[in-house]
Amino acid sequence: MSDTAPHEIREPAGSHSEHSASLTKLAVGAIGVVFGDIGTSPLYAFRETFSGHHKLELDPQHIYGVISLMFWSMMLVVTVKYVMIIMRADNKGEGGSLALLALINSKTGDRAWTKGIVLLGLFATALFYGDSMITPAVSVLGAVEGIGVYAPAFSRLVVPLAIAILLFLFVIQRYGTARVAALFGPIMLLYFGVIATLGVISILKTPTILFALSPHYALNFFLLDGRAAFLSLGTVVLAVTGAEALYSDMGHFGRKPIGMSWLVFVLPALIMNYMGQGALLMREPAALASPFYLLAPQWFNWPLLILATMAACIASQAVITGANSVTQQAIQLGFMPRLKIEHTSASQAGQIYIPSVNWGLMVMVILLVLVFKTSSNLTAAYGIAVTGAMFIDTCLLAVVLTQLWKWKPYFALPLLAIFFLVDGAYLSANLTKVPDGGWFPLLIGAIVFTFLTTWARGRKLMRDRMAEVALPIEIFAKSAHNSAVRVPGTAIFMASSTGGVPSALLHNIKHNKVLHERVVILTVLIADMPYVDLDCRYEIHDLGQGFFRAIIHYGFMEETDVPAALKQMERCGGMFDMMQTSFFLSRQTLLASDNPGMPIWREKIFAWMLRNAATAMEFFRLPTNRVVELGSQVKI
Repeated sequence: MSDTAPHEIREPAGSHSEHSASLTKLAVGAIGVVFGDIGTSPLYAFRETFSGHHKLELDPQHIYGVISLMFWSMMLVVTVKYVMIIMRADNKGEGGSLALLALINSKTGDRAWTKGIVLLGLFATALFYGDSMITPAVSVLGAVEGIGVYAPAFSRLVVPLAIAILLFLFVIQRYGTARVAALFGPIMLLYFGVIATLGVISILKTPTILFALSPHYALNFFLLDGRAAFLSLGTVVLAVTGAEALYSDMGHFGRKPIGMSWLVFVLPALIMNYMGQGALLMREPAALASPFYLLAPQWFNWPLLILATMAACIASQAVITGANSVTQQAIQLGFMPRLKIEHTSASQAGQIYIPSVNWGLMVMVILLVLVFKTSSNLTAAYGIAVTGAMFIDTCLLAVVLTQLWKWKPYFALPLLAIFFLVDGAYLSANLTKVPDGGWFPLLIGAIVFTFLTTWARGRKLMRDRMAEVALPIEIFAKSAHNSAVRVPGTAIFMASSTGGVPSALLHNIKHNKVLHERVVILTVLIADMPYVDLDCRYEIHDLGQGFFRAIIHYGFMEETDVPAALKQMERCGGMFDMMQTSFFLSRQTLLASDNPGMPIWREKIFAWMLRNAATAMEFFRLPTNRVVELGSQVKI
């Protein structure tokens, strides 16, 4: 009962948090939420580049080459691509693949290549779910493995402790994270300060490591051993995993605070820690077992372990929250069936909890920990989803630069060529890890992509079939007025489209042979923008004879609370009294068609998704004691 609005709708003025809080406060908040994933990469990224599935020789040339690759990857991918360019392509302040996809759709309309862009955006979203399963597992395991470094006798406790931490994280989701989130910024600020300090101390002991920042060491790495350098990209990219979070979380903090946090604090801290690990390995090759934890002096071992574990929990929390947010966007934009969404904060609309997403993620994350057992094994699966999403972001960026921003080809093409070369190299290197675990995020991505496209296709087919037999409302209103008994009160019939008579209204008059004094046909439309201005929220059409057609517009980041919206509606025959108002819903049952619109296996998937979707009553927050549901049958 929601669809993409065809109308031009203004965004609300002053709706973004960047204008309502200080830049510094937002920057600290961004450090706590946005940079958790990329911030915990030092736990395993540098180690795995040398000791992972494609081992490298531990000599100065390779150490310098890896550090140079990591630094320039962070500069090109994170700083230039995301901070300087992609984050400017916001959809009224919101970022992420779906928000960018909605922006492109709203600006370009129906063109020959639009369908391909939509499919790319959906696949990036599907890959995100694979990433959101691996990130908590690899981050928490990577942190807890410090126990085995500092106290080898307790190594057997790593997996049980990681599972216990993850279980706790998922269980507390239902209670909301607003209060805990207030601590995220200071904790991550301390974490980045500590890892930077440890890195600087190690650099001072081997200052020649600073030469590794020169790009010629990265180039020399490829000239020295091209095959090893190419394969190492599959683990070097772990240093930039989480870069896409800068764009996805832009709506919470704004572009400037995130950019400032990255350039002033996070980037220097990360590169100092990586250089510190490299300097340590030049002095003590045996420290490869865990160069992150072995940077710390003995007296600081356990405090570092606790701090790193807290940072890993924060990184996991950010991914879980992101999965809920992306799911809500997908539902609102019509790519997923309605799911039960609980709001955990009365003041912050973004604080949501989706039980099915939470428990599904929990099961998959625990299974990953039990199957892979170590962060080293998990890093083989990690990276493909991230690099795939980054490559797709570059494809979407190409559309933005050439079609939306109208950049001159001599500016846009060289820049896009660099991004495609870098992202393509990282993606290609990660594809070599498919046999070792990289198949997992690809499998999850393929499954989710199938669900997303099946739902969107089935939903369109179902609406097309219903529209074919729809009766014009003007004709119905005149005939029904003379043939049915009018009874006191208001009846609201929820309709998925803005034309025709909803099946629930037809069934009601057929079986009950009565009409309420006021009949409102109500449609909820979701716009291709995150928020809709209150002045453009409602459309009301008086059809005469006590019939009204009403349309409520929402942005894809907004909560669809129909009763709350009705309280604000005017010019619809008077105010709405919920005790005198009944809501009529239609529940469709699919029937086999002689000419199916999609393969039978996809029809079965769609039918299963339709049966298990949350009811419109739950999704639109309708009063349970005022709802009447009527069934109808549809062939697709």
